[in-house]
Parts: sequence; C-alpha cells; structure tokens
Amino acid sequence: MSSNSHRNNRTLQEEVEMSNRNRPSSAQSRQAWSDDGSDRPDSRQGRDGGFREDADLALPAAMESDNYLNTVCVQERDEVEVQDNSNGCWAKFKRGVRSLWATKHTEDTKTDRELYVKTTLRELVIYLLFLTDLTILTFGMNSETYYYYTKVMSELFLDGQFADTKNTFRGMTTMQDFWRFAEGPLMDGLYWEKWYNGQNVSDSQLGYVFHENKLLGVPRLRQLKVRNDSCEVHDDFKNEIKTCYDAYAESIEDKFPFGKMNGTAWVYQTEDELDGWGHEGLISEYGGGGFVQNLLLTREKTEPIIADLKQNLWLDRGTRVVFVDFTVYNANINLFCVIRLVVEFPATGGAIPSWSFRTVKLIRYVSIGDYFVLACEGIFLLFIIYYIIEEALEIAKHKCQYFKSVWNILDIVVIVISVVCTVFNVYRTIAVGNMLESLLQKPDEFADFEFLSWAQVLFNQGIAFAVFFAWVKIFKYISFNKTMTQLSSTIANCAKDLAGFGVMFFIILFAFAQLGYLIFGTQVRDFRSFPDTILTLFRIILGDFDFHELEAAHRVLGPLYFLLYVFFVFFVLLNMFLAIINDTYSEVKADLENQENEFELQDYFKKGYDKMLDKLKFKRDKIIDIQKAIVDADANADKQIDFDEWKRDLKERGYADSEIEAVFAKYDLNNDRMLDEEEIRKMQEELEGQRMAVDKEFEGLENKEGEAAARPKSSARRRSARPGSRKGSSRFSFGDDSGDDSDDEDSGTRSGRTGRFVSGVSYEEFTVLSRRVDRMEHSIGSIVSKIDAVLVKLEAMEKAKLKRRETMGKILDSITESEGVGDDEKRDQMEKLVREELERWDSEPSIQQSGRGASPRSPPSGVNDTDQMGSHNV
Repeated sequence: MSSNSHRNNRTLQEEVEMSNRNRPSSAQSRQAWSDDGSDRPDSRQGRDGGFREDADLALPAAMESDNYLNTVCVQERDEVEVQDNSNGCWAKFKRGVRSLWATKHTEDTKTDRELYVKTTLRELVIYLLFLTDLTILTFGMNSETYYYYTKVMSELFLDGQFADTKNTFRGMTTMQDFWRFAEGPLMDGLYWEKWYNGQNVSDSQLGYVFHENKLLGVPRLRQLKVRNDSCEVHDDFKNEIKTCYDAYAESIEDKFPFGKMNGTAWVYQTEDELDGWGHEGLISEYGGGGFVQNLLLTREKTEPIIADLKQNLWLDRGTRVVFVDFTVYNANINLFCVIRLVVEFPATGGAIPSWSFRTVKLIRYVSIGDYFVLACEGIFLLFIIYYIIEEALEIAKHKCQYFKSVWNILDIVVIVISVVCTVFNVYRTIAVGNMLESLLQKPDEFADFEFLSWAQVLFNQGIAFAVFFAWVKIFKYISFNKTMTQLSSTIANCAKDLAGFGVMFFIILFAFAQLGYLIFGTQVRDFRSFPDTILTLFRIILGDFDFHELEAAHRVLGPLYFLLYVFFVFFVLLNMFLAIINDTYSEVKADLENQENEFELQDYFKKGYDKMLDKLKFKRDKIIDIQKAIVDADANADKQIDFDEWKRDLKERGYADSEIEAVFAKYDLNNDRMLDEEEIRKMQEELEGQRMAVDKEFEGLENKEGEAAARPKSSARRRSARPGSRKGSSRFSFGDDSGDDSDDEDSGTRSGRTGRFVSGVSYEEFTVLSRRVDRMEHSIGSIVSKIDAVLVKLEAMEKAKLKRRETMGKILDSITESEGVGDDEKRDQMEKLVREELERWDSEPSIQQSGRGASPRSPPSGVNDTDQMGSHNV
C-alpha cells in the first residue's frame, strides 16, 4: 500500500506539473470543470491486490482530454525506460562510486535535509577513521626511547670533564679547551675498550660506545679557515698590526695548503669532493668543504693523530669553526644517533660551542610493530588517494570559489604534506639501504648520515604538522553544532578589531624592541640582536624575564624600560585584546542561543532508534498474524490448511496475493496446495523461534534506552486479539521488514503500520484518509492554478476594456475637432454612432466573454480588436 500510495502521489504530481506546462489554449479554457469525474483506475486499487477505496475527489476534466492522456502516457513510458536504464549494472556501479566521494560540497544538501545529515555523518566517520590511522601511524614512529637515547649520548660527550680544568664541552671558551676535550672526553666517549673491572673487551666488541652502540665508520674532524688578508687594518695601526682575519664567509675562505702541506688534514677539499652539506652555526653559516682528518677505529691509533694535529698547530688564528662528526647505531632499539659537535672561533677570539644530536629511525621495518606501522602507512596512502579524488571533484565543481574556504586550503595543505612525506619515505628506505651496503664494504671510512638525518627530522616535523592540521580540521566536520562554532565565529567576528589592535600592538612592540636592542644589546644576552629582542619582549608578556640582568646593565634605564613596557603592553594593550575577545564572544554566544543547530545528533540517532523499534514491532506482529491465521484457517480442526482458507484469512488482514503465495509455498514442501500436520508444526516452530528472538532483541533495545518497564511479551498477542486487529495489521510485504517508516515518523504516530490503534483510528483507516488527503491536495493544486489563469485573463480583459474606451474617446475628440461647421448633420451622425458603440461595450459582460473565449472573428495576435473597430467606424 505504501509503495502504491507513493506511486499514485508521484503520478498526480507529474500530472499537475504537465497541466501547468501544457496550459490549455483559449478554446480549451472554455471547457467547464467536471463535478462527477472519477479517479484513475490504478489509484483505486493497489497493484499488490490490497484493499480498494472509493475516489472521493474528482480530477479536472481538462486532465482527461486525449492530448493530455497521450502526453502522460508518453511521459510515463519515458520514465520507465529511464528507470530501466538507471537500474543497469553500470549505472549502479557509477552511483556506488559516486556515493563514495559524496560530500556537502558535491551534493545538493540544502534542499534535502536527510541527505545533509547522512552526508555529514558519513564524512565525519570516514575522517575519524583517517585521523585514527594517522595518529597510530605517527605515534608508532616515536617513543620515549628517542629522548633517553639522545639524553645518554649528549651527557656522555657534553658533560665529560677535562682532566686539569674540570671544565666541560658546554663551558668551552678557548682553543686550548678544544684540545683538552679532544684528548679527554672525546677519546673516552668514542672508544670503550675496557670493562669496568679494567679488563680489555674482545675484538668483536671494539668500536662500540657504551658497549651497546655501534660506531658506524670512523669519526671525522673538519675545520674551515679564512685568509690573512680577509679584512682591512686601519691606517693608524698598519705598522703595528700585520695580520687581519675577518669573520667567516665563503668568499674569503682560506683554501691553500698549510702546515705539513700534504694529507687531507692540511690540504683543502671542496664540498663536492667531500659530498658534504653546509651547516648553520650560532654565528654564521658554513660550507661543506674544508680541511678534514679522519680518526681510526681504536684509541691506540687515534691518539697519535690528535697529538700530531695539536703539535703542528692545525688550529690557528684563521680557524673559524671545527666540526666533530660521527654516527652510532643501537640495534637493541633500532635507532641511529647522528652526532655533530661544533666549536666556533669568532673574530673576537674565544670559543663558542654548539651541538646537534639527531636520533632517527632510518631502518623502518624490523619488528612486528614496525610491520603494523607499515600496514597503517598503506591504509594512510589509500586515504590520501581518496581525499585527492574528493578535493579534485570539489575543485571541478566550484572552481575558484573552492579556494575561498579556509577549510579547503587546510585540506590541500594536509594532502601536500602527506604526499611529500610519502615520497621521502620511499627515498629514505632506498638511500639507507645503499649507504649501509657501501659502509659494510668499507668500514674504515667516514659514514656521512648528515643529510639523511636532517631530512628525517624534516620528515618527522612534516608529519607532526600534518597531524596538527588534521586535528584542527575536525572543526570542519562538527560545525553543524552551534557550540562547536563558537571559536571560529568569535575569531571571524572580531577579525577586523583584532587587525586594528595588531597594528597598534606591533608599533609599540617594535618601538620597545629597537630601544632595548640599542641600549642593552652590548651587555644583555637576550638583547644581543633585534630578533632576539623581539622574542624576549614576548617572553616578558608571559612572565619569563630576568629583571636583575636589566638592572645590572643600567641602574636607571633598565628598571625604567621594564616598567614602561609592562604598563603599556601588559596593563593596556593586553587588556584591550582580552576585552575585544570577551565582548565578541558574548555577542556570539547570545546569537547562538537563539540559533538552532543544523541538526541534532541526539535527535537523529533517536529517530533511527525509534525506526528500529518500529521494525521490530512490525516483525513481531507479522509473526503473530501468521500464527493467528494458522489457528483461524484450521477452523474444522482437521490439522490441514487449505490454500484457499489460508488466503481468505490473510486477505482479511490486508496482505497481498503474491506475499500470501510466497509464505505458503515456503512451507508447502510437496506442492499439493495443502499444509499437513507436519508442515504446520514446522511452520509454528519456526514462527515461535523467530518471535522469541524478536522479543529478546526488542527488550534489549528497550533496556538500553532506559525505559522504566519493558512491555510484556504477551502484549503483542493481546493486542492482536482485540477487535479490529485482523484488519488493523495490514501489510503488503512478508519479505520486507523495513517497510516505509518515514511516513509515520513525520506524523508523530509510531504505529509501525502494524494495525495498532492511534487515537482511536486504525492504521488502515489512517492510510485511506492519508491517501485521500494527498489526492485532494494535488487536485486542489491544479484547481488553484486554473483559477489563477482565469484571474489573469480577467485582468487582461479589464485592461483591454479600458484601452478601448480610451481609444474611442480619442476618436471622438478627433472627429469633433476636425470637422467643419458646415457639416453639422454629418458630425452629429458620427458622434451618435460612436456613442452607441461605447454604450454597447459597457453593457457587454466581460466575464461572459472570458467564458466564451475568443470569437471566430478575433483579430490576429498583436492586433487590437478595438483599434480595428474604431478605424472601421471612422
């Protein structure tokens, strides 16, 4: 019944639309509406053999004309053909593929609320799966072991004390401290050749740091120098100062051999020859070439090399930086630690140490956990391909408008970062394999993992930003809730105010930054450069400052500078910023209180829950109907059920012939159109089992919902035994449990179409009335459209009448003015004629003319019949 009703309603709607499009001509408009018209045959009786109903509303007679019926038949035939074509395998496949990438931006969700809800929830679920996979992937790549490995290795080389001064690498201040470090903590850290009891380790244990970390290749020392003539000495000091070494720059590098004049330590090698990379130090940026000295695998062989370099002044006044590079690998945790110790010798003299410990995982897949991460990477790649196609479809639909959304830009950023990281992941795996293969063949050469470690760090940072943006992008999918939009709405509404505030803030900030840099830059470390000064001022806003250092720099200007900055920035500007945010937030919150959510998840899931309950109730009542039909059909107690008895009983309950046949054939194993005792028993057992399973599932759902008391299982039997239940449980499909629940949901009657009485009306009666109301609405719509057409016609005729009167008035005036005085008789005759014509038009009923339509002598289109009449009379 439900499908029939929908089809009939759709047919009526199509007829109304066709009627509006093919509005009758003037001749057809004279046809009267029929008061005794009848409905179309298929609207009286469902094709499923269900109950019939009388046609209470008549269709307009105009719709029953031959032209109209032919048009409707052609349209219905075309619709059937289109439907047949749309049900093909290829069409279904295309629809399925399209539905995979259906989003709010690719589908028309503004007019279809249910589609909007489903699309939004589907997007949210898919994105949460993507975010879960990305989170597992990233956290599987990192652990606290990274930190402890870096901590252990840094403390070994940075905190080892010198033998005579007890200083460390961190506190290095002179060139002599470098040699103390090279002869002491560096040798002790690189070569662990004795156990804690003084015994020597075995040959297989040589080359390990902490006895656990394999030293890959050999360590390397590299220095960069500048020429003696790299700077100019003032004329007043030229006689006193003969040498001048400027700060480092690649253009003034000293590339000439020195010292022993042979060997890599004394002969310059270019960056290409060393296959090296530049380095950004604390003072300057340095190239990848220089004077290089490789150390050896044992301490016994390395110490003479260090002593020789020291004895022959490998470091001198022209030296600007020294690098100590080596790499260790811990097989226990499958991690590399690429170490670079840097000592810069500025033109001011002294030594400034810095360091870099990059703990990275270059061999990705070893353990079971690593292969699990590999599987997550494969799933992540599929997600990226999915989102690339999705964004491409949205760009193709919206063109340049797509890039006006911040969320869309964020999507592109996440995709680009993910693609770059995926490409690097493949490159890193190949490069590490080639490098390790070469290293194993030549273990006494330096292994340069500097670039790979640097790229791996960038890879980790890129993944970190991808995760950050991915978490932020959740707001895109939960923006349907007004609470979730408070942050974005507040920022958007106060953007202009914040922009104006930002101009004022940065003007004052830069003013204080320049003042502080110029006053304290030579004495306070935090003010040593303009960028450092700006960062220091931001730290003061957060409460991180050293007031005593400013006071020590200048007793008066230091405290004054601090107090002025705190007053203007902290007490004035910062409170202005908070006031802007607070006022805007209050406005946004007030607006959101009066604004409804785009949809409530609670209502949506509750609606689905109610629908599931209705389905279970219908299924249970359907089983009870069949059980009741078994008892009623066997009225003679012969323990046999004839098909006619079965059909007659179920027909009274409103079931379709085809469905009655299907259920009977399921248990009629011998096809004799008769159910014997064994077949009846089997049917009853199956029905009872199904009913108990449905009751159990129904009670489980009710318990989850938290209802105070579950409805007894026997209530369904008692309800079906009430008067009128035989016809009240009318359904037309045994095989379809889903039914069409949406019709009852909107009406608020959760009857489930199972024959339950709602407010004293059975569902069958409600369905009949509902169909009649639907047909009445469609018929009234057609009538209203025709009334509108009549009103338009009447209005046009009224305007034509006024125009004719005006025309005839002009003719009369023209005759009066043009005729001479001598032709009085002729003038009187013409005036009389015109006046009679005007009186005749006034007395002619315009509505009657509208009913008759155009007369056979009506003028052609575009020619006014009044003008013709007037000209003829003249």
